[in-house]
Amino acid sequence: MRLDKWLWCVRIFKTRTHASNACKGGKIKMNGEAAKASKEIKAGDEINFKSGVITKTIRVKDFPKNRIAGKVAKDFYDDLTSPEEYERLKMMKEMGPPVFFTGKGRPTKKDRRRLDGLL
Repeated sequence: MRLDKWLWCVRIFKTRTHASNACKGGKIKMNGEAAKASKEIKAGDEINFKSGVITKTIRVKDFPKNRIAGKVAKDFYDDLTSPEEYERLKMMKEMGPPVFFTGKGRPTKKDRRRLDGLL
């Protein structure tokens, strides 16, 4: 089975086009090497890809005939991602989104006149 088709069938990617583009962009590594979308995969191959802030590693177990449900998809691969990666994801979620300083921005005409008066 083709790599992009398998990634789509086991619901790693939402569409086959997304899976294919990820392969073309070098974001998918199979057995430590960048893999093309047309690469034939076999049972036992390890696939690395970035999912959000963590790098996931999965091992191919079997090949579905069609696209399958999410609950059933986990039967077709083993998740080899380290627990430290999941811990880092959990910590990032607890911290929440970054907060940036929202200053007043540019001075108004009145503010500029006051500054000119001081100088």
